[in-house]
Amino acid sequence: MERGWSRERRAFRQHYTTDVLDSSLLRMPVVGFITPSDPMWTSTLKAMDAELVTDSLVCRYDPSASPDGLRGAEGTFSLCSFAYVNALARAGRLDKARVTFEKMLTYANHVGLYSEEIGLTGEQLGNFPQAFTHLALIDAAISLDRELDRHPRSVARRHTSS
Repeated sequence: MERGWSRERRAFRQHYTTDVLDSSLLRMPVVGFITPSDPMWTSTLKAMDAELVTDSLVCRYDPSASPDGLRGAEGTFSLCSFAYVNALARAGRLDKARVTFEKMLTYANHVGLYSEEIGLTGEQLGNFPQAFTHLALIDAAISLDRELDRHPRSVARRHTSS
């Protein structure tokens, strides 16, 4: 908690000697490292919104801030985008979680399968089909459904009944 938290960024970081964010942080509330409502976590989630999320799609990390030595650009990661839905739902940001989940559903192919990455124009890139992505989809769906059931008066739930 002490070394992984950046006071300057008001967010947890990729590793102890940087202030760079990484989408692996999305696992923190899932594994019980921190509660989804902890101010340190919600601050980290907001920082990730600003830095790693583009129109609901999530990058693993910012390669320009944390060079990985690989050539070329990579797309956003489907697994990370579903992990983001899971984190949003657990943090009580149900409207954002629902919209993000629904947008992600549009990136599946004609039989509902996902690749590892989504390119800038929405094309599927990388390993296909990507089993870990499908597991993250299931986790996101379960968390979102559970949280919507806990908060039946939320705007997110009202839209599903119309």
